[in-house]
Amino acid sequence: MRTRSFSLLHPYWRFLFIGAGLSLLWWLGYEQVIGPDGRLDLALSVHVAQGAAWGLQAAGFAAATAARAPTVVTMAGQPAVSVGAACNGLMLYALFAGFVLAYPGSVRRKAWFIPFGIGVVYLLNVVRVAALAINHTYWYHTMDFNHHYTFTFIAYAAILGLWRWWAQLGTAPGFSYEPEPVP
Repeated sequence: MRTRSFSLLHPYWRFLFIGAGLSLLWWLGYEQVIGPDGRLDLALSVHVAQGAAWGLQAAGFAAATAARAPTVVTMAGQPAVSVGAACNGLMLYALFAGFVLAYPGSVRRKAWFIPFGIGVVYLLNVVRVAALAINHTYWYHTMDFNHHYTFTFIAYAAILGLWRWWAQLGTAPGFSYEPEPVP
């Protein structure tokens, strides 16, 4: 009786198993260690808020982060956006990296594509927070909708675009979705 090794599984099954394992690992790691500790979430939230404030200043807005609340972006001295743990992008970085890790491809390509993609998602998140600060200042009545729907759609569309690009990189000559034949 022959048993098939994990590497000989059909790529779709391999992707699902690896993706499920990474999701479980992320959930356990975040819920049991990273989330309760809070330091990584706080550092990312502060960094995203500072990046948004810097970008707004560069565009000519009177923006800053609040002195006593560094996760709050202010516009003309008034609080505009607070970057919380749910909005700092950490979950998006993990989601993006998990897909790339689970999807077939060379380790060398993954080693540059994961940091590149996380960088793109980070910059998109900084732009999102800056845009929300402008939205809050000038069109307050649309803030809730844009925060929950418009920018969520844009972020996930960008991640899907990066994933698609990754999948196309994996279909370079010599790449096959078919498992090796069992001798």
